[in-house]
Amino acid sequence: MIRAHVADPAGDGLLGDSTWLELAVTCDPEAVEAVSEILSRVAPGGVSVEPGFRLTDEGLGAVADPSQPATIRAYLPARDPRAVREAVTTADRALGHLGAFGLREIGELATTVVHESDWATAWKRHVRVMRIGRRIVIRPTWRRHRRAPDDVVIAMDPGMAFGTGLHPTTRLCLAGIERWADDGLLAHGAARDGRARLLDVGCGSGVLAVAAGLLGAGELIGVDTDPIAIEATLANARRNRLARRVRAWQGSVPSGAGPFDLVAANLIASVLVTLAPQLRDELRPGGRLLASGIFVDREGDVRSAFVVAGLVIVHREAEGDWVALDVERPVG
Repeated sequence: MIRAHVADPAGDGLLGDSTWLELAVTCDPEAVEAVSEILSRVAPGGVSVEPGFRLTDEGLGAVADPSQPATIRAYLPARDPRAVREAVTTADRALGHLGAFGLREIGELATTVVHESDWATAWKRHVRVMRIGRRIVIRPTWRRHRRAPDDVVIAMDPGMAFGTGLHPTTRLCLAGIERWADDGLLAHGAARDGRARLLDVGCGSGVLAVAAGLLGAGELIGVDTDPIAIEATLANARRNRLARRVRAWQGSVPSGAGPFDLVAANLIASVLVTLAPQLRDELRPGGRLLASGIFVDREGDVRSAFVVAGLVIVHREAEGDWVALDVERPVG
């Protein structure tokens, strides 16, 4: 059963060396993992998951809504039209077989030709203004936002780096940083101006460091193994007038710049387990670590690693299948 259509390269010439084919499937959140796995088989570069959202501000903004369907996207280079057609057929057939597992609604596989001249900006049409927590608003630089009196608006251009605020792990981190601000943890610390020093491990687009800075933290350091992430972090710091307070470099922990009052680490469970002792060492006694990217099935492993490293879990937040842990390095 082929439900998708790919333009005939021998006919209208839509596919070729200068084009990509976008594959997109809208599905119930329950089916996201299965659909992502299928698309990743034919798109080795990976997939992106856009959670369901509800429009606000007359359609100009959005808030995450787990009751709404998610959209999974993948991209195929269209150098070989026959290989593209085979990939689409394979993915479509596998998606059809998912119906036998009783998963909730899975939409049809949709394909869109994206020309190379549009490639750098094609993804932007899917990114909207996103409100997170009570005050934080993620505003893509190409979108407008009607600011409310208490809004903390973060202007972001993620480029090719992870961290737009759309993924649950990022939202959990941002909510945790907002909670730190409410508790006064960002306003007091070891920075030269008397405010908190914060380390963002795996900084991606820099959204967590920027949020902390706008909410009151002082010195902000970002580390990431991807040089593109470092470029994005520094660029987004400039966009939000934080260039003088944000430093970032390629690397991981130990950062060589500790100790810190606060550490944010939006990674994955296996990396958090491995880095638990190093993350502890980045903290001053009494300092706090916000760890996200934990799939609920791995939460026990991460908790155990933190306890063995001498950290104490003080707060837990969850969204869907994702968990964030707020932990402290005890004094003494």
